[in-house]
Amino acid sequence: MNQFAQDPSFQRFVEEAKTNGVVYVLADGEDLLVVESVEFEETDVMPFWSDEAAAKAHCSEEWAVYKTEAIPLDVFCDGWLKEMYDDGVLIGTNWDESLNGPEVEPRELLEALSLVQ
Repeated sequence: MNQFAQDPSFQRFVEEAKTNGVVYVLADGEDLLVVESVEFEETDVMPFWSDEAAAKAHCSEEWAVYKTEAIPLDVFCDGWLKEMYDDGVLIGTNWDESLNGPEVEPRELLEALSLVQ
C-alpha cells in the first residue's frame, strides 16, 4: 500500500475518479498547468481533480486564463500516467484552495486506482 493510502484528499480523488470515470486538469489551450513541487527540488507537479467544480475553483487570479478539461479515466491511466512517469512529473491530487495536497508518483496513483472496484 502506498504512503497516501490514509490521506483523505487522495482517497477521495481515487474513489471519485473511479466512480465518475474522469479526472480534470487545468488547460490554457495546448498548455497544461504545471507547477514546481513544494516537496522535491527540481520536480514538476501537474495537479488533477476528481471534481470539476473543485478544479474550476482554481481558475482565478494567476490561473484565470486556465479552463477545466476533462480526461477520461482510461485515457489518463493508459497514456497520461505512463508519460508523466517517464518525464519524472508528479501528480497533485485534489489540491485545496491553498494548493495543499498530496504529490504522488504516477505509478502509485495507477496502483491505487487499480485497487478500487
